[in-house]
Amino acid sequence: MSESMVSIDEISKIFLETARHTLETSTRQEVTYSSTIQKTPKVSMKPDLTSFVQFNGDYNGLVVMNFSASAAFEIYKSYMTKMGMPKEELAASIEAPEVTDTIGEITNQVMGGLIRSVEETYDLNAVFGQPKALTLNSAITLVIDSDYGENRRLSLKIGNYSFRIEIVMEHTEFILI
Repeated sequence: MSESMVSIDEISKIFLETARHTLETSTRQEVTYSSTIQKTPKVSMKPDLTSFVQFNGDYNGLVVMNFSASAAFEIYKSYMTKMGMPKEELAASIEAPEVTDTIGEITNQVMGGLIRSVEETYDLNAVFGQPKALTLNSAITLVIDSDYGENRRLSLKIGNYSFRIEIVMEHTEFILI
């Protein structure tokens, strides 16, 4: 008997653990996530800082990571001080290019971990492009010109700061044989 699972839900579970592990390793801060994955009607890029990247291969989709200014800056500060940068040399706000570059690099690391975990778990592969990170003043709802019909929102916290990962994928099922 084969077991069938909706791929986006399985990817979401892996994403939560990968994001937690990657951020804890790179910031030395505790990261927690909600035990609830939300099914949403759309995917949006939301203020204050967002990072997005498309992936394709055996499974296809788009990931958007949305951060409040406080969450993005906390991740940036923790990441850079762990890398050895003195606190007095850190950027002063999320508008600084170093902050968006850091969030883009963290998105890249999280995606790399996700792709590896999916390949190890399901023997399926995908590649992803270069993540783009930018600051926003208002939300932008994405209309994806593809067969992507599944949307999920994942809620995480670093310290006292919440952030979200939104995923959109084509509707597929993983059927283990």
